[in-house]
Amino acid sequence: MMKEIENREDVSRLVHAFYDKIRADEELGPIFNAHLSAEQWPPHLEKLTDFWETNLFGIPKFKGNPPRVHAEVDHKMNYGVTQEHFAHWMRLWFSTIDELFEGRLADRAKNAARRMSTGLFLAIWNHRPENNSQR
Repeated sequence: MMKEIENREDVSRLVHAFYDKIRADEELGPIFNAHLSAEQWPPHLEKLTDFWETNLFGIPKFKGNPPRVHAEVDHKMNYGVTQEHFAHWMRLWFSTIDELFEGRLADRAKNAARRMSTGLFLAIWNHRPENNSQR
């Protein structure tokens, strides 16, 4: 029987399982691993756990600016982040959730990821030089 997401420990389990997949993924692994050293991963996973705990439980722990960070990564990749990268990220996120959890908060995590992926890609797109020249 699948478990519902109930607390920070569950969120941490989800985040760690997901980013284990990301780091090993042929398409996304090189992107993430190029921007985070082995020493940076543990604090980053804690920050991501804060992020998802904030989003799923409304506990105001997360401090950060994901649109800015993702725009910086896109810049470092010569503006090479694509919608396909986000779609692949979503497939891995959904499959990880489905392997570990079910219920209302599992669905909320999927829906939040859908909204965030759209918002983050738009933020990246809007920070690209060719899109800023008309402002």
